[in-house]
Amino acid sequence: MLKEGKPLPYPLDGAVIYYSGATPAPNGLPIGSCGPTTSGRMDVYAPELYDRGVAATIGKGERTIAVEEAIRRNGAVYLCAVGGAGALAARSVVSCEVIAFEDLGCEAVKRLEIRDFQLIVAIDCHGGSLFTRR
Repeated sequence: MLKEGKPLPYPLDGAVIYYSGATPAPNGLPIGSCGPTTSGRMDVYAPELYDRGVAATIGKGERTIAVEEAIRRNGAVYLCAVGGAGALAARSVVSCEVIAFEDLGCEAVKRLEIRDFQLIVAIDCHGGSLFTRR
């Protein structure tokens, strides 16, 4: 959509993107398991998203140099969630609403309201990274 000059169905300015393949919600809960997925798969898109206003991404694993540079350039941050703990992460989800691409099922874009979600700053806006030593 961005390459075609079309607006996204949700704002990027100040957004936090959580890379997660959430499962359907069981009765009475806002979401099923929603652990982090490997962020590197999105690295080809991430610099442009940061440049368009994304404040943070959440996932697991290392990021490319291009993503680290975009984080620094935009005063943003990359946060890591504990992998393999999707059921635990789901406990922090208060509400879940599909906001775009519902036809993609688990891969649809959702707006999550979260509370008490424990994360680790993995790459900060000054270039500090848990993955590299510079």
